[in-house]
Order: sequence, then structure tokens, then C-alpha cells
Amino acid sequence: TFNSSMEFTPATFTLVGIPGLKAEHTWISIPFCLMYTIIFLGNGIILHVIRIDSALHQPMYYFLAMLALVELGVSASTMPTVISIFLFGITDISFGGCLLQMCSMHSFTLMESDVLLAMSVDRFVAIYSPLRYTTILTVPRIIGIGAAIALRSVTFMLPLLFLLKRLPFCGHNTLTHSYCLHSDLIKLPCGDTRPNSILGLFVITSTFGLDSLLIVVSYALILHTVLGIASGAGRWRALNTCVSHICAVLVYYVPMISLSLMHRFGKNLPPLLQTAMANAYLFFPPVVNPIVYSIKTKEIRNSIVRTLLRKRS
Repeated sequence: TFNSSMEFTPATFTLVGIPGLKAEHTWISIPFCLMYTIIFLGNGIILHVIRIDSALHQPMYYFLAMLALVELGVSASTMPTVISIFLFGITDISFGGCLLQMCSMHSFTLMESDVLLAMSVDRFVAIYSPLRYTTILTVPRIIGIGAAIALRSVTFMLPLLFLLKRLPFCGHNTLTHSYCLHSDLIKLPCGDTRPNSILGLFVITSTFGLDSLLIVVSYALILHTVLGIASGAGRWRALNTCVSHICAVLVYYVPMISLSLMHRFGKNLPPLLQTAMANAYLFFPPVVNPIVYSIKTKEIRNSIVRTLLRKRS
């Protein structure tokens, strides 16, 4: 379609998938399908056992359920285009569909960062004031935190969506990933993208930047509190409750920081490496976290075993 100044806005975008490997898409679909199966099964099991097991009706596990829901949201956002490209060879997505996918996917990734921050605060409260833990983090407060996280993420994403929609694309419509990333989309317009870049930087700084800083502060306070515990066994027990969350933070932030640095400084890096990093950023946390929590968190592990034994009997 053309607007009054003859600036072309594409009806569709073309998604490349994995650059240079179009002939191998059928084989590439196998690991992607396997990852989606692990994501939906693993996070689904976590949500199921937390829902049915009254022993898991505690703040820590409510936040874990929140994390599982957000990771399902990220994966559900990417799945339609990823499966279409690699299984069916459909590489086109409508302009509106692309913006919706971008908004949905980035909103859920912002929520994931906020949930990880909430989980670090939860661990601090549990270690600093164990006797008041459940009275401080009540169910209504946890619901309020969840609602605030969702509202904050969507509020940050909507201005980026509207700024992108007003830009002229002049016929450029080929994207370099299997889904619509904001950092990929703002390379295409022929108009002034500085407001998008400035707002994008503000969003990253005030979400990922601030969240990661506050997570570090939370763990500094946790470490200070743990060092004040008299017995060595007590210190180890307190720190052991944080291991799964520390793994979740590293699994989320390391690929994200690597991808950001790559977009900022790696202009000459092979497109295949950039695509691999973008996929690691989106797929690694939802695949790894349910496995880590199932193995490292005894209560989750025992609940899964009990559920499986009940079904078998």
C-alpha cells in the first residue's frame, strides 16, 4: 500500500529463518520441534504440580509458576513463524502480524526480567525474615506484583509499536530471523529511526539494566544476611535455596547481554552467528529452567514423582 507521500509500507515481511541454510530447513525443524516439546511439557508440568500440590502453595513457588507462564508466553509468540518456516516453508508474515509478534514476544521477555527480580526479592525476604515470610508475601500481594509486572511490560512496548508503525519502509521487507525482533525491524525503514533507537535504549536501561542491578543488590543483601547466620549448616541451607534462581538469572542474562553486544559491536560478524545467538536468547531459558528447577528443587522434584506415581497407580 502507498500513502500520500508515495512511501511504501509492505503488506508482508519475509522471514529468512537461518541464513544460508534454506535447503536444510526440514532437518533444522527437528531440534526446534524438540525444544518446543520440552518447553511446553516442562513448564506445563511445573505449573500443574504447583496447582495441585498444597505443599507448594508458598510464595517461592507462586513466583516460579509466574516464570513458567512467562516462558510459555515467549515460546507461544515465536512458535507460529518458526514452525511455518522450518516445517512448511512459509516465510511471509503480514505487517500487522509481525508487529503483534514483536510486541508480544518482547513484552514477555521484559516480564521475565521483572519476574527474576521479584524472585530475588522473594529469596531475600525468605532468608532475612523467615518467620514473617508468608505474612509479607501474601497471595494478594503476589497477584498485585504479577499484575504490575504485566502492565509495566506492555506499557513499555506499546510506544515502540506505534513509533514503528508510523515509519516509511520504502519496500524493504526482508528480516534476518525466524520471528520479528525490534532490533531487526528498525534496520528496514528509510525514515528517521532515532526516536525508536532512543526509546528502545530507554526501555532496555529502565528494565533489563535496572532489574539486573537490583538483582545484584538483592544478592549482596542475601550474602550479608547469610554470613550473619551462626552455623555453617544454616548458611549452606540458606544459600542452597538460591541456586536454582541464580542459574535462571545466568541462563537469561548471559545470552541477552551477548546478543546486545553483538548487535552493537558485531556488525561484521557472520549472520549465522547472530541468528544462533538470538535463538539461544529466546529458547535457552524456557528449555533449561524447568529442568534446573525439577532437579535442584527437592520439593518440586518430589511433587513430580508423587504425581507420576499417582497417575501410574
